[in-house]
Amino acid sequence: MTASTFETSSLTRLHWIGIVLALVTGVVHLYFGVTALDTLQGASFVLAGIAFFVAVLFLLLDVRRRLLYLVGIPFVAVQVVLYFYLNWPNVLSPGGIGDKIVQVTLIAILVVLYRRES
Repeated sequence: MTASTFETSSLTRLHWIGIVLALVTGVVHLYFGVTALDTLQGASFVLAGIAFFVAVLFLLLDVRRRLLYLVGIPFVAVQVVLYFYLNWPNVLSPGGIGDKIVQVTLIAILVVLYRRES
């Protein structure tokens, strides 16, 4: 399999749900990042948003999926922890909490996908 064509025949419904969740959180990060691009946090949000899109692209290209799941778990988990750490005690913004729900669900999916391929 070359890394120049999409390989989607092996993707399950769980993969597609994970793709949608990754794209949603990627858009959220790009949005918040662009609105604060002149800050270090804004730039880090843009980079994280891009990383979600690149991860989806790698998944679709069938590039080391198992490693992608394994790296994705702590990548997303760190974002969840940092959200609460950086925003405490004002953590109840609807956008932030909604994104964290998306991310925690994505972590669960990545764990299941990783375990299935182990």
